[in-house]
Amino acid sequence: MLALGFLAGVVAVVWAQVEGDRGIAPVASSSDIDVTGIEVDASGDTAEEARENGWREAQRKAWEKLKGPEISDSQLESLVSAIVIEQERIGPKRYIAKLGVIFDRARSSRYLGGESQGRRSAPMLVLPVTMSAGTATMYEVRNPWQRAWAEFNPGTSQIDYVRPAGSGGESLLLTYGQTGRRSRTWWRAVLDQFAAADVIVPIADLHYQWPGGPVEGTFMARYGPDSTYLDGFKLTADNPAELPQMLAQAVQRFDGIFEKALADGKLRPDPTLSLGAGGTMDPGLQRLIEIGRAMQRREAAIEAGASENPDTPSPSETPDQPAVLASYVVQFASPDAGTIDQTLAAVRSTAGVRGAVTSSLAIGGTSVMRVTYGGSLEQLASALRQRGFSVTQGSNALAISR
Repeated sequence: MLALGFLAGVVAVVWAQVEGDRGIAPVASSSDIDVTGIEVDASGDTAEEARENGWREAQRKAWEKLKGPEISDSQLESLVSAIVIEQERIGPKRYIAKLGVIFDRARSSRYLGGESQGRRSAPMLVLPVTMSAGTATMYEVRNPWQRAWAEFNPGTSQIDYVRPAGSGGESLLLTYGQTGRRSRTWWRAVLDQFAAADVIVPIADLHYQWPGGPVEGTFMARYGPDSTYLDGFKLTADNPAELPQMLAQAVQRFDGIFEKALADGKLRPDPTLSLGAGGTMDPGLQRLIEIGRAMQRREAAIEAGASENPDTPSPSETPDQPAVLASYVVQFASPDAGTIDQTLAAVRSTAGVRGAVTSSLAIGGTSVMRVTYGGSLEQLASALRQRGFSVTQGSNALAISR
């Protein structure tokens, strides 16, 4: 009964971690052209007329900022898909505001010449870290830094941002601790779930001077599984009410940093993240791996007495008769991260295995990998037994253990 009570308590804690109001889905992810920070000061006979005049003024200023050609107000209005209110003050006959104007790319490209934004990056997983009062959080709770990235419109950016919502199980998987991991196996498992090639980590270190007082922000841009530093800057909000505006400005600064890193050739996917996960590999390195695997197969054949001449390749190794590849499910015990790394490494080095990638991770339980193998399920089971595994064979899956 005590054990059952303890188990129920653990389940309740985990359930509480994934339940609740914690996710913020990206609200602006279109490819439209977004121009922000347009300040207007307009007047009119009524408050409504002043506001309309202010919006028309913002549209013209935004169009000029894009260096668009001279067109009429009616044509310009047909290109605008939305007006974003950043700040506004409305009087009886006056309208003062800071606005954002979003132009429809399909309609406005004919006037702008369809200019290219340059080469885009590979898909980059965004992990926004908030540091405050000695605590680092990401998606565990809703926070202003997460919201700033969710509200950012990356349509005109050269960076292909992959922005998680942070809801459900994502709040358990994507934590600040993940940014400090160096295991490529762990990173591949995370990136595969979000179809990303690499990771970027924008860090916001916020210092509240006193309740209701200024908020100082120190921002750092890092990327990759080794947390490589790119650049940093500082901003200050006069009070907590101006914090969202400061963070929105910080996101724009980060976008510029990442775009510059891309132009300088720094923001490229780490090649070690694609090894064994179906990604591209240097041809020379691929050839060395193939030679090594052929030597392993030949040595195994010699030990089994299947070949008398080690210099004569078996029919399955000749280029004219390539082995037929098949994909199999393999379950394995995963009490900790080290065991997962060791098991994957052992399976990948097994003769005939062309690739192995985790499809489900369960620390302290049973994880699942999908293995690409040049042979039958029985042959894969035999090869794994030679590697020292205890193998249990099912209809189309294996369970292995040490």
